[in-house]
Amino acid sequence: MPAYRHNLPQLTEALFLTDGGIETTLIYDDGFELPDFAAFPLLDEADGRAALQRYFDAYLDIAVRQRVGIVLETPTWRASPDWAARQSYSTQKLIEVNQAAVDLLVGARHRWERPDTPIVISGCIGPRGDGYQPEELMTVEEARGYHALQARAFANSEADLITAITMTHSAEAIGVTLAAGDVSMPVVISFTLEIDGTLPSGEPLGDAILDVDEATGDYPAYYMINCAHPNHFTSVLDSDAPWTARIGGIRANASTMSHAELDAATELDTGNPAELAEQYRRLRSDHPHLHVLGGCCGTNHRHIDAIATACLAEVRT
Repeated sequence: MPAYRHNLPQLTEALFLTDGGIETTLIYDDGFELPDFAAFPLLDEADGRAALQRYFDAYLDIAVRQRVGIVLETPTWRASPDWAARQSYSTQKLIEVNQAAVDLLVGARHRWERPDTPIVISGCIGPRGDGYQPEELMTVEEARGYHALQARAFANSEADLITAITMTHSAEAIGVTLAAGDVSMPVVISFTLEIDGTLPSGEPLGDAILDVDEATGDYPAYYMINCAHPNHFTSVLDSDAPWTARIGGIRANASTMSHAELDAATELDTGNPAELAEQYRRLRSDHPHLHVLGGCCGTNHRHIDAIATACLAEVRT
């Protein structure tokens, strides 16, 4: 049975962590080749499962030590039909690997959860297209149908919610939200942003959030920002705008580079964990509704540990 599906603990004012850049960690730190940035095939082999478990254990150790909750995202960002077909996955095998990803995190929850460290399991859904430069923008109904497979797979597992990561345009985000609602799953929408704080589609962040809320009756539990450095979006967060208060978390990149620059880079830019942590602390001070803190490309457990330390020092003083 899902532990928190009907009562998500991160909706309180307590600080929650989430993990960092799983794909960049597996590629650059662990030496795995991940075609299409797809981590889910690692679940099919013993070495891959062991690497995934080590990855999540590093974050769980931080959460237990810091005495905070944590949201763990399944390694299924690319485990949707189009991307899985490139890995020769059948429909049934794709359903099974999505559920196996949840099972991996259920086992981790059994080992690590403490009374002051609730562990929430999120089924991760990625975009149908490229997370930086969407070549084709889907309609709402196209997105609803496309993402239904993962939504159903997570609904039939012990996942507590669905999180759509690196959403590039509002229509796809609406479609994911409706697909989650069709199977009565809570959902979080996380938009990726360019260096000017807009979505890759060119939509302003506030407009995208308002469009999703209007089309779905405010169905998302909250929104997040990911795959952008705080320098790229801090200025667009208007404290007086109601849509800003709908943003419940941040998963920033370690690097200040643009998406185009990151695509062309031959080495991983891990940035400065201490500086990033201080930027998170200031963001939390200005926007206390930011409860879920993690990372995206180039971040690892060291960045998240620094973020937790900086933000908790202010909370606990």
